[in-house]
Amino acid sequence: MAMRFKNLDGSGPHPFNTVFKWAVVDKLGGKRRKSPARAPVPHVAPDLAVLANPPAPGEGARLTWLGHASWLVQLDGISLLIDPVLRDAINVVIRRNVPPGVPVERLPPITASLVSHNHYDHLDLPTLKQVGARVVTGLGHAPIFQGEGLPFSELDWWESTQVGPVRVHYVPAQHWSRRGLNDANQMLWGGFVVEGSSARIYHSGDTAYFQGFKEIGSRFPHLDAALLPIGAYDPAWFMRFQHMNPEEAVQAFEDLGALAFLAMHWGTFKLTDEPLDEPPLRLDAEWLRRGWPRDRVHVLPVGGTHTVRHG
Repeated sequence: MAMRFKNLDGSGPHPFNTVFKWAVVDKLGGKRRKSPARAPVPHVAPDLAVLANPPAPGEGARLTWLGHASWLVQLDGISLLIDPVLRDAINVVIRRNVPPGVPVERLPPITASLVSHNHYDHLDLPTLKQVGARVVTGLGHAPIFQGEGLPFSELDWWESTQVGPVRVHYVPAQHWSRRGLNDANQMLWGGFVVEGSSARIYHSGDTAYFQGFKEIGSRFPHLDAALLPIGAYDPAWFMRFQHMNPEEAVQAFEDLGALAFLAMHWGTFKLTDEPLDEPPLRLDAEWLRRGWPRDRVHVLPVGGTHTVRHG
């Protein structure tokens, strides 16, 4: 099946022989870095009574990290989920290293679930069905959602839709998509800019470092927070075309011109070769090297909350 979508630079997913070298040859040859399947990652119990009441218009946005790329974003009186994956495992075999920040059954009422792309660690159909809210995602996802009882909206890059009082924009990312054996890049991947009355939030989805960050920053100036991935980068020769390491995420943050950096996509699922708890250490070292103010970077515990608003 011909690939329907490509990255801004025209690239697509790794060819089979490259994937085989990473997944089989290098593993059998002992060339892959070894690290434990689990690691201690900070986790806090959120105040569910607080989360039950989203900030009102003018009160900014409350951001709660649920683990991996999953967030509860609350602003202008509504609650949104981004990439909610809240079960104990993905694909049965990859189990959570840390419980979700809020279990599905204890979430506040959700107005919409925003899904960046179709990989199983970002689009978890059982979670989305349990939540039961409208889904906003990229072009091409109808085969997944038709017949599932979930209303859904599909967006191209740079398109937007209204979710209650909030505007949701779909923006480019440097990645790829696949759910099965024969559907590579048939469904679009991307990130989101969520725009309310007193806060503008960017969630990158899965992405490598690319020039698109500068364009996103110029089209959406004064981002109050950038939710950026810092894990799943080792081995670099294979992963750097689809994920960022912490140093690249810091450069992306600079390109975006955002006010606050919130780390994600680390510590939850063991997807790559680096230790689960390594990414924040590298992020901290890079932030220190640049001499930037410490109050602009936030590595939340799972279940942790941070609130931003226009100054």
